[in-house]
Amino acid sequence: MEQKIKALRQQMEERLSQVDNRDKLSAFWQDFLGKKGSIADLMKGLGGVSKEDRPALGKVINEFKTQVEARYKEQSERMEQLELAARNRQEAVDITLPAKKRETGTLHPITIVKNEIINVFLGMGFEVFEGPEIEDDDHNFTRLNVAKDHPARDMQDTFYISDDILLRTHTSPGQIRVMDREKPPIKVLVPGRVFRSDSDATHSPMFHQMEGLVVDKGITLCDLQGMLDKFVKQIFDENVHTRLRPSYFPFTEPSVEVDVSCFECGGKGCGLCKHTGWIEVLGGGVVHQKVLRNCGIDPEVYSGFALGIGIERITMLKYGINNMGLLFENDLRFLKQFRD
Repeated sequence: MEQKIKALRQQMEERLSQVDNRDKLSAFWQDFLGKKGSIADLMKGLGGVSKEDRPALGKVINEFKTQVEARYKEQSERMEQLELAARNRQEAVDITLPAKKRETGTLHPITIVKNEIINVFLGMGFEVFEGPEIEDDDHNFTRLNVAKDHPARDMQDTFYISDDILLRTHTSPGQIRVMDREKPPIKVLVPGRVFRSDSDATHSPMFHQMEGLVVDKGITLCDLQGMLDKFVKQIFDENVHTRLRPSYFPFTEPSVEVDVSCFECGGKGCGLCKHTGWIEVLGGGVVHQKVLRNCGIDPEVYSGFALGIGIERITMLKYGINNMGLLFENDLRFLKQFRD
């Protein structure tokens, strides 16, 4: 029996030296410490030993079992350390490698300029109103003094959904809705998308406008120019100023086109201003008396001015963009230039 234990001890050491994974370690346990293993066979063999020798031999077998269990535990801990080291090597991060950059997004240039314009007018006491993009003929044309035979009502210029429903051609219907629900004094800004059947390098079938409306007692065209002078200084340059040229819009009388002195050349004349020293930026005028009456406001008591700003035009002028298509193509090479 002692010789058999000696042979098993030698066999144990040989087997442990070959263990390099969990499967071999498990097989070692089954062969030596399992219910049908070598040590279990030794314990069964005690039945054939005399009673006098049985206690001493049982002690030897138990010591051998304790030794095998200790060696198994050592090998198991060694395997855990090897597995942990291998996992650490696999999951190691090389801090000398360049980091993966996650680029942050940025606002679209139209949104940037729209927000800048809104902030300027908010500072002058305006409120913001956003009307529906799908309008009826009454709000979009009739109550704004646009006659039935006006060219803007033509199917070639306006997207009609039905005979009376259309995609709004300007944000001016917003001023009608505001005057219907509020009484003067009124100072409101109406930003939003508008739609017209027009498309080329400087026009798009969908674009953005911002309507401005002021109605109160004693409002004149001088108030419009004074406000626009402040507006262009904050949007373009502190040294620019405005001039008004006669024009025509059905919903204002008198009507004006508003020019700003060229912020590129200081009014001397350059390619941007077509060597005139002036750049057209928006249209406006004194609110037509018929428009006020259509909204239940007495034009003998109140007057007002309105203006319409093309946000794409201001954006193109501000950033030197020569093709409106760039604003709608979602080319990241273009849009990244507007990151703060």
